[in-house]
Amino acid sequence: MKHVLDRPVWSALATRHQALAQGGELARRYSPSFALFAATAADDAESLQAFADLVGPGDSVIMAQADPIALPAGLSAISTAAAVQMVAEAPLQVVSDERVQRLTQDDVAEMVALASLTKPGPFTSGALSLGDFWGVKAGGQLVAMAGERMKQPGYSELSGVCSHPDVRGGGLGRLLSLFVANQIFARGEVPYLHAYATNAGAIKLYESIGFKLRITINVAVVQRPG
Repeated sequence: MKHVLDRPVWSALATRHQALAQGGELARRYSPSFALFAATAADDAESLQAFADLVGPGDSVIMAQADPIALPAGLSAISTAAAVQMVAEAPLQVVSDERVQRLTQDDVAEMVALASLTKPGPFTSGALSLGDFWGVKAGGQLVAMAGERMKQPGYSELSGVCSHPDVRGGGLGRLLSLFVANQIFARGEVPYLHAYATNAGAIKLYESIGFKLRITINVAVVQRPG
C-alpha cells in the first residue's frame, strides 16, 4: 500500500493544497506563483497525458516521487537528482529564542533574496501561501529562515532552511529547524523534509535533531521545449 508521502506533491495537491492547484483528477501542478512542483496521480498513459497538458511551451516544472519518474511524449527531464525524505516521528528538543520571529508579506523580498543567495531548494515569492515561515534578523536584515511547504493529511514539510554566509555555522539552521518542526508537532502533525542525497551536511544536521530517513525520492526538472 502506498504511503501518503511516496508521492508528496500529488498528495498535497489532492488534499490540503487543493485550492492552490491547477489541473484535475489525473494530474495537478501548483500555480507557478506558489511553487514549481507538479505531479500525476499515477503513471498510466491517461495521467501522463493530463500532465503534459499542464506544461506549456518553454515551461518547466519539478517532479518529486518515490517511484521512477515517467514522462509523456513532448516533455523531457533537463536535470535529475536523488533526494532523501526524512521524518521526525517523536517530539524533538524544545527551543526558545527571542530572536525568532514570524515572517510576513513585508519580508518576502528579503526571503527571496536570501533563498537566491543560499539556494535551499525551489523557492518563490508565494512561499507564504504554502505555510508559515520564521526567521532571525541581524541589524534589521533577514539572515536565516525556515518554514513549511507541502502539506498532506497529518503531515507538514519543513522547508526553506537557510542561513546567510555571514552567520553560517552559528546554529541558526538548527534552531529554526527545531522551532518549525515543533510548531508542526504542536498542531498534531508530523514534520518531514527533503534534502538532496549529496547534501551530507544538511542530512547530518537533520539526523542530529531527530529526523530519520524514510525513503529516497526521485527529483526531475521537466520542461517542454519552447
